Amino acid sequence: MAEGPKVILELLKAGFKLHMLFSSEVITEPSDNHYHISEADLKKISFLSTANTALAIFAIPAEVPLKESGWILVLDAVRDPGNLGTLIRLCDWFGIQQLVCSKDTTDCYNPKVVQATMGSISRVAVHYVALTSYLQNTTLPVIGACMEGTNAYQKTWSKEGILVLGNEANGISDPIMKLLQERVTIPQFGVKQETESLNVATAGAILLSEVRRSTEM
Repeated sequence: MAEGPKVILELLKAGFKLHMLFSSEVITEPSDNHYHISEADLKKISFLSTANTALAIFAIPAEVPLKESGWILVLDAVRDPGNLGTLIRLCDWFGIQQLVCSKDTTDCYNPKVVQATMGSISRVAVHYVALTSYLQNTTLPVIGACMEGTNAYQKTWSKEGILVLGNEANGISDPIMKLLQERVTIPQFGVKQETESLNVATAGAILLSEVRRSTEM
């Protein structure tokens, strides 16, 4: 399910198969599966606290093969839909074409996740795998974001690899931690240094920016 003309049009442009479209205004060419309804009825079916002008239901696209190349972002039990949606959008922004999730990570087709991606879900391949097995068999270097490790601003990032981000409350789980080949950290500059940690999406933005800054400049 996707809400709002921008997200819906992005998914249509990407070739997602439309099942039904409900809107209070015309956003596409008229068709048999496009229904014009009132704003009051949109509010009844919307997942948002403030309903948008359109809501669409799409078929979930077939999963594409996972490739062992370039940079891949891996998520270990990220649970918040807003965080997952933002991370998908960050992958799109920084040219990370593949996002690999543990099976207990939030569903990328959760309506709140789709909304947070603002259409980027149509351009990033999201895979759900048995994460331990995947990391044991990859040929790429596996690097995890941790509270202690190599300073991310001083590290020389390679041209390809896997960056692992952990759960919002607990970080990277112990079984996955044992499979890391390197740990990186974002240094803290606050005078008192009492902030416990960064939001996972914020940390992802900083680290992906460093990856691209180091490998593209």
